[in-house]
Amino acid sequence: MNKYIKIMLYGILMWLIPFLVSFLIYPLKQSANPFFESIMPVVITATVVALTLSYFKQQDKDFLSEGITIGISWFVISIAIDLMMFLPPSPMHMGFSDYMMDVGFTYLIIPVVTLGMGYTADKELKKRIKED
Repeated sequence: MNKYIKIMLYGILMWLIPFLVSFLIYPLKQSANPFFESIMPVVITATVVALTLSYFKQQDKDFLSEGITIGISWFVISIAIDLMMFLPPSPMHMGFSDYMMDVGFTYLIIPVVTLGMGYTADKELKKRIKED
């Protein structure tokens, strides 16, 4: 599969999985909002870790640069899809600053995790090469 298509498809999954979870647990937003707000970053983190591991299975080098690429790409994809849904005249209308404070900022988890995983994988690869 083409690298850029894979990044796009994984990016859509990166947005879709947390969206589906939030849809399923939305009643908590009304009845136990702090719990809802605690669950969603965990879901985003678990999703980005799983997708990054899957993406990196095909890699044998350049993990850090790929981690930066996928992290920024998935972040932008998630924000772009959300903005289409949350900004006017959408049914889930939310102002841009409210969106960024409530949802958008949480998406920074994505590049933080992919960068960290890429850095760690590159470091481990260099260590293995040095040992050989």
